[in-house]
Amino acid sequence: MHIAKQRGLPLLSIAIVLVMSLAGQRAAAQVPTPAHVIVVMEENHGYSEIIGSPDAPYINMLATQGASFTNSHAITHPSQPNYLALFSGSQQGITDDSCPHTFSTQNEESELLTAGKTFVGYSEGLPAVGSEVCTSGEYARKHVPWTDFSNDPSANNQPFTSFPTTNFANLPTVSWVIPDLLDDMHDGTISQGDTWLKNNLASYVTWAQTNNSLLIVTWDEDQGTSVNQIPTIFVGPMVKVGKYSEKINHYNVLRTIEDMYSLPHLGHSAAVKPITDVWQ
Repeated sequence: MHIAKQRGLPLLSIAIVLVMSLAGQRAAAQVPTPAHVIVVMEENHGYSEIIGSPDAPYINMLATQGASFTNSHAITHPSQPNYLALFSGSQQGITDDSCPHTFSTQNEESELLTAGKTFVGYSEGLPAVGSEVCTSGEYARKHVPWTDFSNDPSANNQPFTSFPTTNFANLPTVSWVIPDLLDDMHDGTISQGDTWLKNNLASYVTWAQTNNSLLIVTWDEDQGTSVNQIPTIFVGPMVKVGKYSEKINHYNVLRTIEDMYSLPHLGHSAAVKPITDVWQ
């Protein structure tokens, strides 16, 4: 009898592993695998300042064409810790907008590269490929988190002039697009940021509809309130159009991208759920 129990334990262990594996496969299946994802980060405006605003007609059109999250929140104030949170699952101990910083932990880019995927960050005003300068004109490194990680290749830190204008099939698996301080609504107006987004991403949005690709537009933080509610919009052919009221934050967005490509869960993204209800 005692021997039978001992022999049964490996079988039970195998069964548990199989059940957990199947559960993981079902969870991953709840999230699509886009050919390309572009993440655009805008600056310092809350949900009520953007959604419904006559100064943001293009962004509001995107909201009606995709999934608009009505209960999306940033992690903290000011800007830089939110960028780090969305990129690496952690604020990396940063509580301000100081520069420079160097980290060696895993992050969205390093995990994509390890998985055989690709990543490029495109920043408006970046003076040269791989530049680690803190500021240059209207460019601000504090909004470009991949520059802070020593395990991310400098060649993937590109000026926005390198962004494809027609052949979007050349895009990497995941891209981040960072407008400069005038065009991300930090120093410029809501209208200016909206126009920049339309002029520079509308062609991609159109192309994405027939090429299994996704655009994510979100904000680093709101205008400084304790609620810190921000707009977040997903647009692509795999998205079910509508408004979604579940509470999400930057970690949920990161977790969703990780699950799209079966990546490990970085930092706080491991403790939150992926977004699963917005997909066709």
